Amino acid sequence: MNCQIYQLPELETATSGTREALQAIIHTILFIRSPGPVVPNDVHCESFQMTYTRIATDNNENPHHPPPSGNNAYPSSSYQSFRGGPSSSSSSSRQQHHHYNHQHQQAAYHKSDLDRRVDDSIEIFLRTLTPIGPELMAGNLAISFFERRSKNKLFGLVNQEEKVVWEQWILRVVVNNTPRPMGQDEASIIERQRIQDTAEGMLKAVLLKVFELSGSETDHIPPVMYDFEINNAKRADDRDEVYSRVSNLPALINLGS
Repeated sequence: MNCQIYQLPELETATSGTREALQAIIHTILFIRSPGPVVPNDVHCESFQMTYTRIATDNNENPHHPPPSGNNAYPSSSYQSFRGGPSSSSSSSRQQHHHYNHQHQQAAYHKSDLDRRVDDSIEIFLRTLTPIGPELMAGNLAISFFERRSKNKLFGLVNQEEKVVWEQWILRVVVNNTPRPMGQDEASIIERQRIQDTAEGMLKAVLLKVFELSGSETDHIPPVMYDFEINNAKRADDRDEVYSRVSNLPALINLGS
C-alpha cells in the first residue's frame, strides 16, 4: 500500500499559542478522517480569533449538537483506535466510491483516550524542537494513519503485527520565543497586533490546506479499522548535528500554559 503524504504550510507561533494551534490542526485532521459517525464539537480558540470543529468527547460535547439516541447512540466505552473507513463528515461521493456503510458504526472517545493521546503527543513533540536561530525553535510534526496487519514469518511459525501507514500529514512548526513588546505606546500595540495577525493568518492557511487536501484523493483510505500516531518527522535540513537541544525547553514551553 502506497502512503499518501501531505505537506502543510509552515506554522510559526509564539510560545504561548503553540499548544492551542497544534490542537486545532490535529483535531481538525482527526475529525475529517474520523472513520464513523461522530458528534462534532465547535471549539473557539483562546489565543486566536477563530473556531474549529473537532470530535466531541464526554468532556467537550457541544450542547448544540447532542449525541444521537436509539440505534445511532454512541457507546459508553472508549475506543483505542479508529474504526472503519472515512468519516461521516467526508463527501458522500467518497463513501459511494468505496461502498462503505457506516450506518451502524459507532465511535466514542473519552478524555483519557483521544484528548490525552493528542495532548501527550504535543508535549513530547515540543521537547524535540531544535534551535534554528535566536529565540527560534523548530520541528516537523507528523500525523500518521495506519492499519495493523498480521505477518507470518519462519514458515508461518511466528505471527507478528506490523503497521502499514497509508496517510501522513507533515507540518513544519516554528516556535518564536522573542519577547513581545508590553508597552502601551502606539508602536508596541501595533507590533503586538502584527505578531497576532501573522500567527492567525498562518494557522488559518494550514487549516484551509487541510480542507483542500483531505478531499483531493481518497482511494488510498482503507475500508478497515485503523489508528493514528503523532510524532516528530526528521528532515535532512533539521541540523540536529549542529545544534543541541535547549536544556530549559520544558520550562520555556510551560510559559504558555
